[in-house]
Parts: sequence; C-alpha cells; structure tokens
Amino acid sequence: MSATTETTPTGGERIAGDAPGKNRKITDRAQAERRLGIKLAAPAAILMLLVTAYPIGYALYLSLFRYDLRVPSENAFIGLDNYILVLSSGVWWTAVLATTIITVVSVVIELIIGLGFALVMHRAVFGRRTVRTSILIPYGIITVIAAFAFRFAVSPDTGFLPGTPNPLGSQLGSFATIILTEVWKTTPFMSLLLLAGLATVPEELQEAAKVDGASAWQRLWKVTLPNMKAAILVALLFRTLDAFRIFDTVFVQTAGANDTQTLSGLGYNALISRVNLGLGSAISILLFLFIIAIAFLFVKGFNTNLGTVKGEK
Repeated sequence: MSATTETTPTGGERIAGDAPGKNRKITDRAQAERRLGIKLAAPAAILMLLVTAYPIGYALYLSLFRYDLRVPSENAFIGLDNYILVLSSGVWWTAVLATTIITVVSVVIELIIGLGFALVMHRAVFGRRTVRTSILIPYGIITVIAAFAFRFAVSPDTGFLPGTPNPLGSQLGSFATIILTEVWKTTPFMSLLLLAGLATVPEELQEAAKVDGASAWQRLWKVTLPNMKAAILVALLFRTLDAFRIFDTVFVQTAGANDTQTLSGLGYNALISRVNLGLGSAISILLFLFIIAIAFLFVKGFNTNLGTVKGEK
C-alpha cells in the first residue's frame, strides 16, 4: 500500500495519518518572529549571564585555591581540598541538619496555613479586599525587621513573656522562634500562590460534587487539591528554595548559637568573618549544588504530577 500525502496550510506536505505537528515546514513569518524574539530577549539574557554566571564561575575558581586574605603569602592552587575539608567537617553537617529542619518544618506549616488563608480569600463574600490586604501585610515587612520583632517579643526583658527563660537560650526554643518568624513572614506568599491555583479550579466541578452529595472536606480532597497540583508544586518549589537559603532571621536571632547555624550563615562566616575566600567559595558552591538538586527534584515531581492530572479522565 502506497502512502498518500496531504498538503498542510503552510504549503508543506506530510504523510496522511501522521500527527499534524510532524514534518511541518516553518513559514518565513514564523522564522522572522523567532529571530525577533531572540533579539529582544538577548539583552536580558546577556545581563543575566553577567550578574549570575560570572559570580558563580569566579566562586568556583576561588574554591580551588587556598585563598585566605589573612595570610596572602600562602595562597596556592589546592584543587578539591577545600571541598574535602568542608564535607569532612562536622560543622558542615550540623549546618545541613539545621537548614533542613528549618526548611521542612516551616514549609509544611506554611503550606497548611497558606491553603487555609487562600480558601478564606477565595471564598470571602464581604470585605474581600480588606481580608486579602490583612493577610498579605506580613509579607510586605522586611525580614530583618520581622526577625528583630520576634526576638524582642520573646525576650524576658522586652517581650510578652516576662519572668520566663528566654526561648533563644535553648536549641528547641531557638528553632521554634526562627520557624515561627519564617511562618509569620512568608505564609502570605504561599497563600498568594495557592490563591492563584484555586482560581483555576472550575466551579462546575465543585457544583457537580456538591450535587453528588460530597461534603466540604471531600470536595477539597477529591476535587480542589487534585486540580491545583501544579500551583501547589510551584509554591512548594519557590518557598523551599527560599527557605533553604535562610540567613537573616537566624543571624539576627541566634547568630548560629545552639547549633542553629545554617549553610548560608556558614558561608558568611568563612567569607566575611574569616576572609577565607577559598573555603567560603567552596561552601557557596556546595550550597548552590544543593539548590540545583532541590529544584531538579521538584521539577521532576512537577512534570510527573502534572502529567498525571492531565491524563486523568
């Protein structure tokens, strides 16, 4: 049996039965629009490379040297010795554990509370603007100010817990205060992203589930959440990447005491306090690799879950 061909709207030909997107000829107009898009995006892409790729590349270069400004005469190329020193240090792994605890606990709490706030903002009938503004106010406050506010709030001398031990004097209290500050400050950001996801859930599905006798909890679990998986994963991705780089809240409230030092704080101490550019750059590169790994896992999860949602009948 000989294959037949069909003429496409762009003037090309394809074998009958093939998918419309295969063997399709790109028109001159499409090529011109693509070239125009590249030209328009090129300045921004070049600027991004200058402000991101160059610092990362230079940090990678410095991480291969013994580069301590206190003893410049001993500067020398040492290869991967800085990375070996960092990865074999207990201080590094303590910082990894502290960063992971703060990230996981704060993001999970923010997701739960943020979803509740998003549902309130989405369903509010009266005073919707007032409700949304009130919920989003903490996100507009500078993180350092929020950290100082909670530090003073829990202090026995200036806070609302007079005569009690300072929570920042213990490891558990320090973690609790840091996480509470992060949750209060960034939950509005999570709720804002989830609110955008709620807006994409068709009301017809909610009404159909209600007619079928589904309770509010069943509609939330069986209808709302499955249809906003993409928004949830995006919110988790953005917030996890941000939380894993936490520095200012910990620096203001504990300065790394009680084993609350984070990876960003560890890099700051090596680079700024000890002016050891080689060791600090190695820590920065390792943190960067952690961020890439987290982003990769979330993107893979995003694609898998999104494909599942699209494939559901």
